[in-house]
Amino acid sequence: MTSASAAGPTRRGRPPKGSTQLSRDAIVTATLQVIDADGISAVSMRTVARALGVDAKSLYNHVDGKDGLLDAVAENLLGSIAIPRATGDAATDLRGIADAFRARALAHPEAASLVLTRQLTSIAGLAPVEALLAVLRDAGCPVDESVRLLRVLVAAIIGTLLREVHAGPTFGATDAEGRSTRRDALERTELPHIVEAAAELAHYDRDAEFRFAVDAAIEITLHRVAHLGG
Repeated sequence: MTSASAAGPTRRGRPPKGSTQLSRDAIVTATLQVIDADGISAVSMRTVARALGVDAKSLYNHVDGKDGLLDAVAENLLGSIAIPRATGDAATDLRGIADAFRARALAHPEAASLVLTRQLTSIAGLAPVEALLAVLRDAGCPVDESVRLLRVLVAAIIGTLLREVHAGPTFGATDAEGRSTRRDALERTELPHIVEAAAELAHYDRDAEFRFAVDAAIEITLHRVAHLGG
């Protein structure tokens, strides 16, 4: 029988190779560590196995290759969204879900696109969709229309978050120096409508942009629901 000391030292915080402690949760945590440090493109069975201190082959007992790793991370993030209790007011409930979705996505900015773009079929992965559909159906929206409006809402949330996390502001900056530099550059274009809007285009407020996009999508949604009900 081989003792722990005979097996050699292990790295701090990582289970030894072949450890029975390897689990799907541990794999998800390690994958998030890789993503947080080096981005989604750095994820592979090998890099995650290295983070765990195990042989890459052992991961296949828990996930089906790289796509399985990414799906597992997306399911974990989506499944842990703190969806607020429904109030019965559609606007309040839709905003609450959008805010919870954003908070979870921004907890791991480099992994945000997984939360936003993976096509999942698990109960955990579909929980936010179920919550949105429940609000729309409770507001009296027919099934087919609720799906279309769901997609409008998700598009607004996804588009705004992808810009916030990955692309940054289309025209603006968040700091005073950056805003001034951008405004000067826009004004030098001499394009009349760009010059007119230069101060606004040069300014970017992540929270305000998200709120505006979500509120606009909710306004369209509820107007549509009211029209159908009328």
